[in-house]
Amino acid sequence: MRHLDVQKLCDEARFGKFHLLLLFWCALIIIFDGYDLAVVGIALPSIMRDMSVAATSAGFMVSSALLGMMLGAVFLGTIADRIGRVPAIVICLLLFSIFTAVAGLTSNPVTFGIARFLAGLGIGGVMPNVVAQMTEYSPRKIRSLMVTLMFSGYSVGGMLAALVGKAMIERYGWQSVFLAAGIPALLAPFIWKLMPESLAFLVNNQRDAKLKQILPQIDPAYVPQQGDRFALHDRSAKAGSPIRQLFADGRGTSTVMLWIAFFMCLFMVYALSSWLTKLMATAGYSLGSALTFVLVLNFGAMIGAIGGGWLADRFNIKHVLIVMYGLAAVSISLLGFKVPTPVLFFLVGLAGASTIGTQIVTYAFAGQFYPNAARSTGIGWASGVGRSGAILAPIVIGILVSQSLPLQQNFFAIAVPGAIAMLAVCLIKVRRTPSGNAISAASVADPA
Repeated sequence: MRHLDVQKLCDEARFGKFHLLLLFWCALIIIFDGYDLAVVGIALPSIMRDMSVAATSAGFMVSSALLGMMLGAVFLGTIADRIGRVPAIVICLLLFSIFTAVAGLTSNPVTFGIARFLAGLGIGGVMPNVVAQMTEYSPRKIRSLMVTLMFSGYSVGGMLAALVGKAMIERYGWQSVFLAAGIPALLAPFIWKLMPESLAFLVNNQRDAKLKQILPQIDPAYVPQQGDRFALHDRSAKAGSPIRQLFADGRGTSTVMLWIAFFMCLFMVYALSSWLTKLMATAGYSLGSALTFVLVLNFGAMIGAIGGGWLADRFNIKHVLIVMYGLAAVSISLLGFKVPTPVLFFLVGLAGASTIGTQIVTYAFAGQFYPNAARSTGIGWASGVGRSGAILAPIVIGILVSQSLPLQQNFFAIAVPGAIAMLAVCLIKVRRTPSGNAISAASVADPA
């Protein structure tokens, strides 16, 4: 009888076809997720004009999806550790695809807000699950890079929304870009069949036959035998409920600091995603030029995510995050000043790299922070708590825009959370386990 540590097998595996296919599916899901999230900001000026709503009311319309995202991240992230990640991912895909399309059929702010709330449940719920999935299956040496590569699909989705918006909104109306979001629902059966289930879920539910199918794909050197028994070297994975694990083993203070970082970063991300087009239009740029800034923002985000992931695998991921949050505070502050157009494009790209890109690296950090069986729960709660910042951002910035304040003050209000997030990450205590996970521990002498 052999006793096999499945997480160790994944940690030490070489990158292969299995990892490439998993990366493809997870990145594709995130592309659709990013499209559904960005499409409101792209269409917001047209929606405001068509439905005759003021800036403050538009902020509440945008935040309805973000409220759904907060609840979806917590609920669908937590139940995934109990029902399995694949069913949770499929549920999320159907929610955000179908109800984003439904939002395109609405004609008033209330029904639009309800549809976006239901879509938000899926948008928020899918993120912690795909991050946990990539973290669990990725080889240890490239784990952060794999997660950030996958999450760069978020920026691809944002750029896709901007390109589709430029091509379709003026010709077919804002409704067209929402209706297009229903197409990904057709992929649900393929994801259900082809995506592997969580290792922790399979081990804890004694799905040995399924493990014997999956593990040879990860490591071709493994040949299943009848007497094989499977386990996880992370023993804390089975101790207590997943929610309790977030505060166990000295993780309490660091969990709260991680929540603060998520809150502040998501405030910046959604303030820019929701209002950058409108702020640039207010500054005198045409709709087409303002949408170009969205493209630059998301292109910068993709560079920031991949570059940040590459750096995180070679240096201390916590230190990488501290620097990235500092860059966010500086670059966003400078957006409100009149500078030459090339410099402005550079600053917008840097803002994307240090906000959306930083958020993606923060997801990678959270994925490595918690034990296997509580990973979706930990990421889900951090994301869910952080969504309250995402909910507040469109409302707060909408109120500021309605006050006709100078452009510098609007961007300064978006930048301050970057400095707060930087301080919060400084207070997170981490150490390395044999799996390469970063786990907080109050007893560790060196908190860095």
